[in-house]
Amino acid sequence: MDSRFWKAFGDWYLFAIAAFLVIGTYYFLKLNRKEQANSYYWLPFLILVFTVFYENLGAYTNYNFEFKKSVNAFLGNTEFPKYNLWVYNLTNKQISTILYLFLIKTWLEPSKKKYINWMLIVFVSVAMFLQLSGIEPLYLNQPFIFSMGANMILLGSGLYFIGIITNDMYLKANPFRLLSFWQLTFLLFTYSLTYINSMTMIYLYEFNAPLGESIGQIDRVMGVLNKAILVLIIASPFLGRFFDPEPFNASKKVSDLSTQI
Repeated sequence: MDSRFWKAFGDWYLFAIAAFLVIGTYYFLKLNRKEQANSYYWLPFLILVFTVFYENLGAYTNYNFEFKKSVNAFLGNTEFPKYNLWVYNLTNKQISTILYLFLIKTWLEPSKKKYINWMLIVFVSVAMFLQLSGIEPLYLNQPFIFSMGANMILLGSGLYFIGIITNDMYLKANPFRLLSFWQLTFLLFTYSLTYINSMTMIYLYEFNAPLGESIGQIDRVMGVLNKAILVLIIASPFLGRFFDPEPFNASKKVSDLSTQI
């Protein structure tokens, strides 16, 4: 294997999320079939699998320049063939945002889930319009699409925290023993700390690459923490000593049991 391969794939972040995927897969396979069919468990697992996929795809585009150049040319980008922003715009900034919104929706009280539905419709519609119209091409930085998605994540998180202090089911629970609380807390920090970096990515890397890379490490560290929480969510049925069941997920199980009886 040449040095280019190790430069592209020999990254601590790729190793970390790959390790989380192995652990997450192990615990997901240990779940019973009913739990595996529950979005509370398979959605975090899907996000974990998808993250490992697109991060390695991004690494591959840095390893195989001709592939990256050909995709850029197909998208109409012949001026900046070294960019692989199209990978992260489509996967990290758009699809991952949609997946996280669905994840947040699973933790909201029923009356607030409709707001996530409207966010999803608006986000997908506006993102498609901005890209198809050429206002924010897929191969360049997309500050408006990112800021729209980030603000929706923050708003969805806000709805969750409002529920914690107003809903009786959450008031009876200890938030520090709820994995949803930690996941939403880290998501808030992630999208707040990386807001400026994501909005000005091209300019940082073009005019001050060391600064851009340093700020980018914040995104990676927060990403590792978020993936660690996803693994804990998948493994939560086996961690009852440390974490409590989610109020709405637990109430759903009780409802299902009473229906069967």
